[in-house]
Parts: sequence; structure tokens; C-alpha cells
Amino acid sequence: MRIHYRRRGGPQKKEESVQYNVNEQITVPEVRVIDDKNAFLGVMSTEAALAIAQEREMDLVEVSPKETPPVCKILDYGQFKYHKEKEMRAQKAHAKKIDIKGVRLSVKMGQNDFDIRVNQAKAFFKAGDKVKIEIRLRGREKEHGHLAQDRIKAFIEQVALEYGVTIEQPATRAGGTVTAVIARKT
Repeated sequence: MRIHYRRRGGPQKKEESVQYNVNEQITVPEVRVIDDKNAFLGVMSTEAALAIAQEREMDLVEVSPKETPPVCKILDYGQFKYHKEKEMRAQKAHAKKIDIKGVRLSVKMGQNDFDIRVNQAKAFFKAGDKVKIEIRLRGREKEHGHLAQDRIKAFIEQVALEYGVTIEQPATRAGGTVTAVIARKT
């Protein structure tokens, strides 16, 4: 059976890490060189820097290509790459991820159910997430979209009594669905 990548969303791509020019990939004529003990060796030709790196059985890595001339370090490239990837993973782990949680309301919803949804939204805000409010209109409800808009406004006002609320996406209607996205004020 043949796998159709278009149907599956295409082949998965790995996250690309920062690419560094190493040894012969460095094309500039002159570089600033820092050795493996962080001592500045000065500005020299790329060939001379490569010769020093090969003499020490290490690699010449372009760590700051935007400088003039670029800064290169003499070091073990495998170890350097490992430490950079480890730093990237640590940064990614400490990054705050904000999710959008959904709350579905109804035009004919009773007050108790409405209060339960308000409490759910407050719990989502407490966790630091955004809230997407959704109302699906069925049958004759589609003729009265203004009722859904009013219900969403009442919901936002109820949540705003406890938390400061910013409306990231105002109540919009798409077909038979009315949605809005709100977030907690920071």
C-alpha cells in the first residue's frame, strides 16, 4: 500500500538547529581567532587558522559570522554542537506554552450550566491559558445570531468580574458557529 504524504500532512520535518560553518566551509579570507582556552590569537587568514586548528587536532568553527571579520573558535565541533543542542532543549523546556481551551455554550442553556462554564473558564485563566468561547446554532437558532452574540458578551462580563479580560478575537459568526477568544490581562 502506498503512503500518500499529501493526505497525511506531508513528511514530518525535524526542528533545525543553528548551523555553523566548520573548517573548509568558512569562505571569508580573514577571521578573528579564539583558541580552545578562550585566548584571542588575533586576526589572521583562514588558511592559517585552519592550519592551527588541524595542528591541535580540533575544528575551526565560525561562531559569529556577522562580525567583520567573522569570529572563529578552535574547538571540538561535536562537543560544541552537543552543548548548543542541550541549551536549546533547556530553553524550550522552560518556555511557557499557552494553550487555547474551549468552552461551548448554547443559546438555550440554563443558568446553572452557564455558571459551570464560567467557572471552567476561570480555572483555565488560573492555569494561564486562553479561552475560546463557541456557540453552535441549530435549526431556527441560525435566524437569531444576535442571541448568541449577547450570550457571549454576558459570559465575558461574568468572567471579567474576577479576572481582567482582553478580547483577542471578538465574537464572529462563521456559518452556524459563533466564536470568540479571550485571554487574561497580564
